Amino acid sequence: MYGRALGLSHGEAEDVLQETFLALLQLERRPEEPEHYALRTFRNRALNYRRNLWRRWTRELESRRWFEREPEETETERRAMNALAALPREQREVIVLKIWNGLTFDAIGRLFEVSPNTVAGRYRYGLNKLRACLTEGDSLAAGVPAVGDGIGGGHGPPLQEM
Repeated sequence: MYGRALGLSHGEAEDVLQETFLALLQLERRPEEPEHYALRTFRNRALNYRRNLWRRWTRELESRRWFEREPEETETERRAMNALAALPREQREVIVLKIWNGLTFDAIGRLFEVSPNTVAGRYRYGLNKLRACLTEGDSLAAGVPAVGDGIGGGHGPPLQEM
């Protein structure tokens, strides 16, 4: 999911994840904070991967399939995924790491090397944009967490805090 938030296709995210694990295996000693190291390494490798022109072209062709579609997917879910995909990368990353990975603002701030307040602002602005997108056509924004509740839709188990 985090790879998708960074704009990678499913296959690209898997490739970057494999490179991340290889980098971990090649270390002489275990990192002090393995989860932080793994997320930071994944993020850096994903951003480098995206810089490649040919991969960028391929990614643009796949941008219509930002998330894999499920047969039982509702119109509201489709709208929410499209709204999430349309957010600025910084807001999208924070929302995915906070809701789906269960990281704190402090942990996300350390990952991006910004203050927790900056992270909280990106989260708040992103959620407000999502809520606005979802309420334009109807009142189905109930699935978007209120700013400050720090929980989300429960799409998979959250990672433990670093």
